[in-house]
Amino acid sequence: MIIVKTKEEIELMRKSALVVSKTLGMLAKEIKPGVTTQQLDKIAEEFIRDQGAVPGFLGLYDCPSTLLCSVNEAVVHGLPTNIPLEEGDIVSVDCGALMNGFYGDHAYTFEIGEVAPETKKLIEITKESLYVGIREFKINNRVGDVGFAIQKHCEDHGYGVVRELVGHGLGRKMHEDPEMPNYGKRGRGKKFIEGMVVAIEPMINMGTHRVKQLKDGWTIVTLDGKPSVHFEHDVALVDGKPEILSTFAYVHEALGIESNAENEFRQEALVL
Repeated sequence: MIIVKTKEEIELMRKSALVVSKTLGMLAKEIKPGVTTQQLDKIAEEFIRDQGAVPGFLGLYDCPSTLLCSVNEAVVHGLPTNIPLEEGDIVSVDCGALMNGFYGDHAYTFEIGEVAPETKKLIEITKESLYVGIREFKINNRVGDVGFAIQKHCEDHGYGVVRELVGHGLGRKMHEDPEMPNYGKRGRGKKFIEGMVVAIEPMINMGTHRVKQLKDGWTIVTLDGKPSVHFEHDVALVDGKPEILSTFAYVHEALGIESNAENEFRQEALVL
């Protein structure tokens, strides 16, 4: 069952999402060769608590960490380790926060130093696909419209779209209805309604779409060992149109990236 949010609840969810956005922005300054994901996890937990929130993942489904950090061929759900990040790596950092009774949950894939051109292209296309999908999250459309748009954008570039893991509704629980696959057929699935909030999160592989789980019971990796990229935004359906509650602006500011990709999904300019 889809749980519709009031405009007041959506504003509370925006605050939760922005805690995560600020956390990712803070981490953007720390992610570099030699740093471990366990170190990132520790400072992220402290930062989230300093914002008056609590880590959204820690303890959820017995998750042992604040962050899920997926390096190179890891798709999602990578547990933090004491292995230093290296030049040329990529790491998807997925983060959640709970504040005022509502969750924020989104992710960004970071480059460690100079990465291979083909990996840069995978990052670029996956990030583009996120906004391609968000554009289809509008009144009278359905779940399949978002999934179809993401799938087509990525498969047209020869990439594999993960099937086993999907986006989801978001609210007082981390995972609510509906599931939001990154593949599908137009006009299929649940119809979008005013006031719903979802996490749209393409998980795209350079090679095969097939994945497997490691023995730690958490980390999902590509079956062929090729890189995978993951981006995620929290999006509300407001006045019939998608409105992004999270933002990559803090990450972009830290990394010196100029982007106006989010502008069409905001009713007013974001003030950092």
